[in-house]
Order: sequence, then structure tokens, then C-alpha cells
Amino acid sequence: MKRTLILLALLTILLTACAEAPNVGAITPPYVDTGVDPESWAKVPAGAFPYGQHDHMTEVDYDYEIMVTTVTNEQYARFLNEALAAGDIRVGEVEVETGEQVWVEVGAHGFYPGEPYDGYKHEEQIKPGDKLFFPTEAEGARIIFEGQTFQAIHEYSNHPVTMVTWFGANAYCQFYDWRLPTEIEWEKAARGTELADGYGLPFPWGKHIERNNANFYSSFDLFEKMFGKLGNTTPVGFFNGRAYENYETLDSASPYGLYDMAGNVWQWTGDDYPKQHYRHMRGGSFYSYEVDLRVWKFNSAGPQHYSPQVGFRCAR
Repeated sequence: MKRTLILLALLTILLTACAEAPNVGAITPPYVDTGVDPESWAKVPAGAFPYGQHDHMTEVDYDYEIMVTTVTNEQYARFLNEALAAGDIRVGEVEVETGEQVWVEVGAHGFYPGEPYDGYKHEEQIKPGDKLFFPTEAEGARIIFEGQTFQAIHEYSNHPVTMVTWFGANAYCQFYDWRLPTEIEWEKAARGTELADGYGLPFPWGKHIERNNANFYSSFDLFEKMFGKLGNTTPVGFFNGRAYENYETLDSASPYGLYDMAGNVWQWTGDDYPKQHYRHMRGGSFYSYEVDLRVWKFNSAGPQHYSPQVGFRCAR
């Protein structure tokens, strides 16, 4: 009997791990104001901090600023409208290339100058040309293009923008003379310089994680309680110590006051590593287990990748 229960448990874990991400486009929550301003920035001062799983002390010898929240659907829709008016982007069919595969998608796209190519085994060439920024007809997109105007779905206007490729995230930052944060900048902003028992913080808020610290796979946050389904983003800054519909959140800001540095959506970073074409993402998502929300964990994908679990924030 015990053996049967163990096998059933293992089968459940395996099926959960292999399951596809939920259809987030089918879930529409009410608009919830968190009181956190997505236009705000936080300063991260120069200095050393514990980097990576083994807390290697790493120096950042300059001050920089980083967004307090991830970019929202409303902010990205505004960028698309401004960039379209400026002639920096176009809307329509664009070729998407990965390796030897080429296909056509419909969406907002713009020019990217390409990257050096050294022909390494797992490296794909990123050629100059128009690149997909945001697929306007993909399931799960929460920004609508009607006529010649982009508009965020109201209920999702203060949720993190998703379905944005690395090219689209990079273009947003550059349009405003900002940039994507490097992995080192991102991690310092997430964990700060504090040591607990001789170790760096594994989560932005401290040593342990509770279900009301962040939006992750088994957190059972308000949106999951209301709709009875896994798989949805929460508004940026949602886990700030406030109560929503009698759901109490913990204030889960990083030491520099940044929100959603763990959970909700993976975040693109700006490093272009040699010998590969992959871009790294940090922070975990609503579909990640808590183990993948630790500040040193990363994910990776080609710059043409987009997903309902991936967003970004900018640095300057």
C-alpha cells in the first residue's frame, strides 16, 4: 500500500512538471490597485555584495537605478504607440528565425543591428533585420491593437507585460535611453548586501518564503482563490503588506525597495554572453516552484522567445 502511494505521488509530480503553462488568456480578474507606483525607480549604491549560490563577494563600482516594478501592460502599450508614431516600429508580418527554422508571425517589430557571430557549437547567428517585439495575435496577449492604437486590457493594465521577446524588452529600454539590467545588477538589486548567518539572502525579503510573499506555483494567492485556477500574474507590487479581499500579503520588497524580484514573471536581463545566443532571465514566475525563486537562479531562452511567464524591468 505504501509503495502504491509513493508511486502515485511520484506520478503526480511528474505530470505537474511536464504540464503546459495554463491558458492565462481565459482568466480575467478584476482591476486591483496595489498602491505601488510602476513609474518609480530605486537607487542601488556602489559596493560589494554576495553573488550567486555560493555568495562570492562581487564588486559593483558604480551607482545605478532600477525600476521598482516590472514594466506593466499599460507602460508597454504606451511605448508601442509612441514608437509607432515615431516610425521606430511597424505592425504586421515579420519573419522569426531560430537556427534553421524560419516562420512568420504578426506583431509589432523593429530593426535590430545584429550581433557578432563566432560559429560556436550551440550558437545561433543573430542577423541584422526586423525582429519581433510583441505578437499582437498570440493567445494570452493582454495588449490589444485596434486600428492604429495599442491599448492594455483594463483589468490587466497594472500587471507585468508578458509575451515580449528579448528584442522587444531591449527596444523598450533603449527607446527611453535606458537599458536592461545585467545579471549582476539584477541580483544585487534583489538581495542587497546583508548577510544572515554569514550567507547572503536567498530571497529578496529574507531567509524563508511563505505563500503570501510572492506569486508562485503553490502560493494560492488571491487570484487563484477567486478563480480556482493556477496560472495568472498579479498586479505589480501586489505583495506589499496590504490586504486584498481579506487576503493578507507580506511586505516582500527587496532591500532597495523593489517588488516582484521573486515570482510573478521571469525577467529578461541584458548580458550578451560569448559563445552563445541565449539570454538569461531572473526571478521565477507564477508557474515556478519556490525553489526557483531564490535570487541566484536563472532561466534562459533565445531572444526571439516570448511567453505568458516572461517580462522585464529596466536599469539606468
